[in-house]
Amino acid sequence: MHRRRVSDVRRTDAVLLLVALVWGSSYLSAQTATAALPVLLVLFARYALSAFACLGVVTSRRRGSRRWTRDELRAGVPLGVTQAAVLAVETYGVAHTSAANAGLIISLTIVLTPLLDRGGRRGALPGSFFAATGVCVLAVGLLMSGNGFDAPRLGDLLMLGAALIRAVHVALVGRFTTGRQIRPLHLTTVQTLVGTALFLPVAALDLPTLVHADPATWAQLVYLALFCSVFAFLAQTWAVQRTSASRASLLLGTEPVWAVAVGVALGGDHLTPLTGLGAALLIAGTYWGQAVERAHRGAPEPRLPSPHNSPDTPPDTSAHPLDKDSACPTTPTTAAPTTTLTTT
Repeated sequence: MHRRRVSDVRRTDAVLLLVALVWGSSYLSAQTATAALPVLLVLFARYALSAFACLGVVTSRRRGSRRWTRDELRAGVPLGVTQAAVLAVETYGVAHTSAANAGLIISLTIVLTPLLDRGGRRGALPGSFFAATGVCVLAVGLLMSGNGFDAPRLGDLLMLGAALIRAVHVALVGRFTTGRQIRPLHLTTVQTLVGTALFLPVAALDLPTLVHADPATWAQLVYLALFCSVFAFLAQTWAVQRTSASRASLLLGTEPVWAVAVGVALGGDHLTPLTGLGAALLIAGTYWGQAVERAHRGAPEPRLPSPHNSPDTPPDTSAHPLDKDSACPTTPTTAAPTTTLTTT
């Protein structure tokens, strides 16, 4: 029994690491695809293929209702818009910077999201969190400097914007889904349909180019849609149900490490001593900030003495329950429930 339990834990960890690897490799795939096709066409193809796959999974399920609830539609439509904004800025960014830099800078979402999603539940974040944020800011400056402290590249600035928009998206996911019966697969399907509808008009004129794309480009598009979106979502949902939220968050948080590894090994990226130091500082800073925020969120609410309280007054049990760490696709964050799919 013990060996079987250990084997199950290792299998779950392996699946989560595979998801992180797939997400980390998505930046190089997006960079390769946008070198052959217009960015908006790549986004449309990725969304359309994802929507087709999600609809296939939903309609093939034998258990549970296939219909969408009102809550799923109300949450899915606005979240589909913000998710599309994340992918648009992110894809334009990765087209103008290295895959390694893109994967590292987008990981700033980990420390940006708690700043936007406090909800007044536990007061101000501790000073150590802002110290970790400062380390991340310094790291991004080193990454942007490249071989010297020149003007930052457009792609790096766009990835900074993508990290901020993704943090807003994740905070909205928490706001729209908390306390509601929302099925992640159905929510994701709505989001992919919204994204497909948004990018179709702006990509329509380039559709003949997509039809005549070479097999290598189509392989990148299929990989982005089916593996980096649909497979990663289903796999992370399966794994998170079998492990703790903190363990899942830690393993999924290795995404920037894989982004650097894939960029250097397959994409021809080069890490100078300066950018290497920036990469190390950013990974350390995001992990530090994530750990501080998780500990702060898990601490018991402080109770102030009140003159209206008496020894016979029962304790207040209405405190907000401990949130789960996010297991989001596109990107590891710590402030949203596990219903998110992002879209790296």
